[in-house]
Formats: sequence, C-alpha cells, structure tokens
Amino acid sequence: MRERRLAAVRPSQGLDSGQLLLICAAGMLTVAAISHTAAVGLEAPRVAVGFGALIAAGELARLTMPGNREVAPVSTAAALGYALLLDVGGAEARHSALQVVAVMAVGMIAGGLPHVAVGRPPRLDAMARRLLAGSLLAFAYRPFAHSLFESARDRPGEHGDWWLALGVMAVLVTVMLTADVVIAAMLRAEQVRTAFGVALRDEIRMGAPLGAAVAASGMLLALASHSMDMTALPAFAAPLLVTQVAFRKYAGIRATYLQTVRALSRVTEVGGYVEPGHSRRVSQLSLAIGRELGMSEPQLLELEYAALMHDIGQLSLRDPIPGGATVLADPAQARRIAELGAEVIRKTGVLHAVAEIVRRQCDTVAEGPPAASRIIKAANAYDDLISGSTDRDRAAAALERLRLAGGTEYDPAVVEAMARVVDRLVLVTRL
Repeated sequence: MRERRLAAVRPSQGLDSGQLLLICAAGMLTVAAISHTAAVGLEAPRVAVGFGALIAAGELARLTMPGNREVAPVSTAAALGYALLLDVGGAEARHSALQVVAVMAVGMIAGGLPHVAVGRPPRLDAMARRLLAGSLLAFAYRPFAHSLFESARDRPGEHGDWWLALGVMAVLVTVMLTADVVIAAMLRAEQVRTAFGVALRDEIRMGAPLGAAVAASGMLLALASHSMDMTALPAFAAPLLVTQVAFRKYAGIRATYLQTVRALSRVTEVGGYVEPGHSRRVSQLSLAIGRELGMSEPQLLELEYAALMHDIGQLSLRDPIPGGATVLADPAQARRIAELGAEVIRKTGVLHAVAEIVRRQCDTVAEGPPAASRIIKAANAYDDLISGSTDRDRAAAALERLRLAGGTEYDPAVVEAMARVVDRLVLVTRL
C-alpha cells in the first residue's frame, strides 16, 4: 500500500506507452536492417567493423547525466560519422542506410552486453532513441551520398566542393537533433507528468549542448576520413572520451550532493525531531506539485534540496515540537526554525539559493516568497496534518484547512495543484 502511495507522487519507474512504442519501432527496424544486410552482404567490411567497434566502445562507456538521462557521446558520434561518410581515403563509401542501421544496432548490442553481464542493463528506451535518431539521419542522407561525393572529390586541375556536402550534413543533422529533442521531451513529459512545453525547455537546456557537440564531432569524423582514412576513428574518439570523463565527473558530483542532502535530512528523524519519513514525503509531494505547476528541471532540483532540509533548523530546539509538526507551532518559533535551518545550509557554501528557499518557507503570501518556498510550506503543512496517512477523509480535511487559509498563509494555486496531486494519489491507492 505504501509503495502504491509513493508511486503517485514520483515519476514512474516502469515503461510507459511512448517508451514501449519507441522500443518496438527500434526493434523492428533492427531486425529489418540486419536481415537486409545479411542477405545482400556487407559493403566495405573493414570500414563497417571499424565504426561498429567504436560504437560498441562508446556504448560500453555510456554514462547517466542529471535527470536520469542516459547518453553515449562516443557511440553517437561514431554512428553519425558512419551515416554521413562519403569516402574513406578517397574510396567512395557505398553502404546503404539499412547497413548503417545494422552496424549501429550490432555495435550498440555488443557494447551493452558487458553491462548486462554485471547487472547494469542499458535503458532500452534511451538506446532505441539513439538508434532511431541515427537511422533518421541515414535514411535522409545516404540517397544523396553519391552525388555529394562526386561534387566533393578532387579532379585533375581542380579541387572538389566540400562546402555543399558540409551544408547538407549540417541541415540534416540539425533536423535530426530537433526531432530527437522533441521525442525526448514527449517521453519525459509522459514519464514525469509535466507539461510538454516544460519538458521541451528542459531537454533543450540539458541535452542540446551535448547533442550539438556530438553531432559536430560526427560530421568532422566523416569529413576527416577523406584524408586520414581509418586513423580518423581513434583520432576523434580520444577527445570525445576526455569530454565524456568530464561529464561523468559533473554527474557524479551532482549525485553526491543529492546523497549528502538526503543523509543530512535524516538527522532530524534520527534525533526524534520529526516523524520518520517526513522529509522524504514532503520532498516527493513538493516535486509533484512543482511539476504540476510547470517548474523547470533546475528549479525542481533546488526544490528537492530545500524540501529535504526544510526542518533542519529543528536541531536547534531544546525540546522537540510534538510530532515535529511546525504547522502547529507558534509562528515566531516556526520562522526561527526556518532561519536557523537556512543558516546551516548557507554554511555549505554552495547552496545559497536553497538556503533562501528554506529561510522564507514561513512567509505569508503577501510577503512574496519564492514559488519553491510556497510549495514547501503547503506540502509540509499537509504532511504534518495527515502524518503519512492514506485515509481519504483525513486528506480531504487537511486540504480544506489549507484552502481556508488560502490567500494569506498558503498560495491558492499551490493548494489546488496539491489537491490534483493528492487526487491521483488517492486513485492509485484505491486501485
């Protein structure tokens, strides 16, 4: 029962309909591409194996970025380079779009198998998205590859026109990146239950810069193969791997921050200042409200940090508040707790915005606190009143109490967003 209740206020961990559709489409395309390639034979096996090996190495070194986004920059760049290839050392690349898909699929599967063997299977939806994005580019570009090669290759007494090939590459890669971002936003909107516009904005902010860098690397890899032959593969893979290490460190630091904050939030529970699970429940409910109100991903991260540590100031109390319910405490005492908590957070030196959110969580609506502070105030009051109960009447009574104080103590828009979240929570619990 408890797990059902929590599932209503956090993103689903299973596959939704959009993800299943994406995986099925990628699976059918993979079967068709491998079957076709096996029937007609592999064009330029040395080149195909080289690019396939680099794709596999990239999948082996995949990483998870903030927001639980799985990316494989080296693999994606190699796949794009193979799709855009015009020639290798002057020899025209005649492989078809279906061969590109087959090489991508085999490379991805080969790179994913070691992870499966050690119990870290890749996310099928992320892998399917990478495969479909590369396939889209291959089917759009390969029909023009021969004409572009003819215009680009050197002839006696003249040099080829590489600008036309570069322009076509840039346009089609831009279209591919746009389609990939839109698909990612659609999937994320369904998965975390947020508006498509918000999800699209988050994907552009979080994914587009890395996507643009990877796409540029893929284009350069395809062009460099003209003069560097197969040595272009290791030459371009090395800087991408260095960049990937930097991204991995960034993701690790962010994950460490969150783990530290979660551990710190439990201090009040261990000390008996608040009920067990209170900080986690307030955090989950706050995030669900924030998504309901269309907050962006960076704002949601700050909201999560602040919600987890919103009661840290209670450690300064000589005598704990009964049940840790600050909603029942004297307003002056509640403000003092918030200010002391903000001071503790501020001493970390890196969470100043979070400290401000915590400091102003007791402000009235008229004082104009940040949206995150208004959300935490309402979520904290709601959990204080129901104490983690799943009783429908108790939840309705708590919401009614918050509505009566709407416009003064609680933001009416936040309370109504919370009511919608709670309605879904109750529905899931009843199912």
